[in-house]
Parts: sequence; C-alpha cells; structure tokens
Amino acid sequence: MNEIEKMRNGLLADFTAPEVQESFRHCKTLLARFRTMSTYDADYRSVLEQLIPGIPSTTVVVPPFHCDHGHGIRLGEHVYINAGCTFLDGACITIGDYTLIAPNVQIYTPHHPLDYRERRESKEYSYPVTIGKDCWIGGGAIILPGVTIGDRCIIGAGSVVTRDVPSDSLAVGNPAVVKRKLNTQEE
Repeated sequence: MNEIEKMRNGLLADFTAPEVQESFRHCKTLLARFRTMSTYDADYRSVLEQLIPGIPSTTVVVPPFHCDHGHGIRLGEHVYINAGCTFLDGACITIGDYTLIAPNVQIYTPHHPLDYRERRESKEYSYPVTIGKDCWIGGGAIILPGVTIGDRCIIGAGSVVTRDVPSDSLAVGNPAVVKRKLNTQEE
C-alpha cells in the first residue's frame, strides 16, 4: 500500500513520500492558475476538471479555492462552492447533490497524532468527511475530520462541526449542536 492509499484509508501516512509530494505539486500548480480565474473565463472549466476529476458539469467552484490534492474531492450534481473555501482532502471529501457551500468554509480531513513525539515526524492520519444532498453550509463554518452531515441539513455560519449531524437538522455553534429538526419532506 503506497502512502496515498494509506492516507485514503485512515492509516498513518508519510506526507513527504514522493507520490504524495507529486500530488501536492500537481494540485498547487493547477490552483495557481485557478486563483487568477473567474467562473466566466474560457479555461475555467478545463482547469477545474483537471483539479477535481469527475466533477459534474452542473457543479461550480468559485475561485479562489484551496485544497491539498483535488482528486480526493467527490462532488454531486448542482453543488455550489463559493469563494475562499479550503478543502484539505487527504481522505475523501464527498458532497451530495444540490448542496450549497458558502464562502470561506473549511473542510479538514487530516488529523495529526496526539503524542507530540509522533507529531515531530512527517506523518498524519486522514479521516473522510461526508456531506449529504440538499445541505446548506453557512459562511466560515469549519468541518473537522471524520464528520458526516446528513441530507437536507443547515450548518449555521461560523459553526465548528466536531461530530456527526443527522439528516434534516439545523446545527449551529462552537462546537455545533443540533438546535432543531427541520420540517422537510423528501421528494
């Protein structure tokens, strides 16, 4: 198992390994181009598709955008990611159809060892983040490693999501807590 496979599987992975460094290089080169674009530029879509392979044509990511790899991001149809978002995709970040991500949202999958001696090494764990369909993630929200947010949820602006949020919930605060169930009917 190479270091990227370890990273994707929640195992302690060495981020100085050549394959990880090449993934960083590829991503950062594309991001440097992407930062200078608007969604109206002729090359916008081709650069975005190189950055996030398999991105649906109905999905929009507004520059500037930051990520570690790009190939760890899985986006559904009609997803909208507003400007200034940071997605650290050591593990996969999966976002369902019709989900709206406000400006400056941060989604983190990396998790450093708790023991300070282990943190001195160039290794970290990564845990996937999953956001369901038809969600709205408010501006400046932070979603931590390993969190799953169910379908049709609203996460309030500035919230820090440290644990799973069940479907049809409104969660706000630091740490985010479910304030109420949303009155929604699935179509």
